Amino acid sequence: MTKKSKNPCFHSFFVDNGLFVVQDKSLTVSNSNLFCSYHIISSLLKKFGLILKHGKMKVFHFSRLQGTFNPPLLDLSPLGGPILKPKNIWYYLGFIFDRKLTFQQHIDFYSNKAISTIKYMKMLGNSLRGHIPIQKRLLYGSCMLPITLYDFQM
Repeated sequence: MTKKSKNPCFHSFFVDNGLFVVQDKSLTVSNSNLFCSYHIISSLLKKFGLILKHGKMKVFHFSRLQGTFNPPLLDLSPLGGPILKPKNIWYYLGFIFDRKLTFQQHIDFYSNKAISTIKYMKMLGNSLRGHIPIQKRLLYGSCMLPITLYDFQM
């Protein structure tokens, strides 16, 4: 007979990366579920001879609360890990997430990157004359579109 876990935590692991996702209205309950999940996964991986790098651990809380947001620390020191302070911004797979999922910082970052790329494309011309229109189009297609479309081929 299998026993179902009461811990509502989603785990996703890659070659050198792992992700724990917990959903709850209370941040203390979320931290407690993360602590339990971390303890279970780290002990399982230890049995297989694998080691978790505590220095790479990060914690992030999504919240729509207005005003100041001061989430509690996640203390993994009883398990030999660090005390984690929640981050304000989460970088994941090329996207920048903030706690309210407004994507404002993501849009600012990539629009500034695109604008600076266009400004510095002028430097690629020679000192006697600039680029002809076909070269500008080629530069735009090879330098700008990968930034704005995340290297998506259409």
